[in-house]
Amino acid sequence: MIRTIAITKTHQIVKGKPIEEILSDDYLWYWIDFDQPAEEEIAKLRSPLNFHPLAIEDCIHTLQRPKLDYYDEYTFFVMHCILPYNLEKEELNLFLGETYTVTFHHSVSKEIDEIWNRLEAAKDAAKWDPYLILYHVLDKIVDNYFPIIYQLEDELNHIEANSTKQSMEDLLEGLFAIRHDLLAMRHSVTPMSELVYRMLNSHRLTGIKKKTAYFSDIYDHLLKISSLIDASREITADIRDSYLSMNAHQTNKVMKVLTVITTIFMPLTLIAGIYGMNFKYMPELEWKPGYFFTLGLMVVISSGMWLWFTLKGWFK
Repeated sequence: MIRTIAITKTHQIVKGKPIEEILSDDYLWYWIDFDQPAEEEIAKLRSPLNFHPLAIEDCIHTLQRPKLDYYDEYTFFVMHCILPYNLEKEELNLFLGETYTVTFHHSVSKEIDEIWNRLEAAKDAAKWDPYLILYHVLDKIVDNYFPIIYQLEDELNHIEANSTKQSMEDLLEGLFAIRHDLLAMRHSVTPMSELVYRMLNSHRLTGIKKKTAYFSDIYDHLLKISSLIDASREITADIRDSYLSMNAHQTNKVMKVLTVITTIFMPLTLIAGIYGMNFKYMPELEWKPGYFFTLGLMVVISSGMWLWFTLKGWFK
């Protein structure tokens, strides 16, 4: 689907005009949105819009790294939206010229829909221009990052508290899943930060210079998100190390108890082994109280060793 909005020189909003008509008429500026376009609609990027083949190729082949490319009469942007329910990345492409904005996306974009509806409902389009469209798109994309990172932080707090008394294996499995999600977010947020930084320091994007405070605010938000991601990754590493240390400590305690028990039974096994040998002329074999004496000796030895190990604190 292709939808269009054109702004006349009297700042009136005209909607739904064909691309060819928008290009032929004299409008102040226009916005064309390629929303899940079909093949014949994608062809309009080549003609009549005449965008560079490399930029069109980046639109067709999704999940490019966030970037900007300069062309003679326009700038091409690749941006990443993150879906909150599965943290998958969706690519959003934008062509920015002095008198137009063209957006391209293969799936439904809530960010584009929201800004599109705001422009349609605007009573006065005099305050709007292609650079303001770019700002609002970037701002909505970045704002939608915050609920995701806050949700991951809540999951981390839940794992750290372990209020549901989950097993260590389940906790570590959830912890590694969160680390994977944080890494996926980092792969989008870091390039987006670099993209906005290049925009702020560009000499060709003159419209951004007039709105430096707005784009700087987006950059600050991206830096904050990056710091939150790094802090969360450090927390996951601390929780992982704590659980592994606890597991190693518990294993050492179990091994210590088993070692003590084995040590106690070693002399008992020796006595039982000696008197279990089938020699005919062994001493004490004909001694009537020998059996009870041997059992008593085993009890005394085991009790004495148990008491000694307890006093040494080996069972603590």
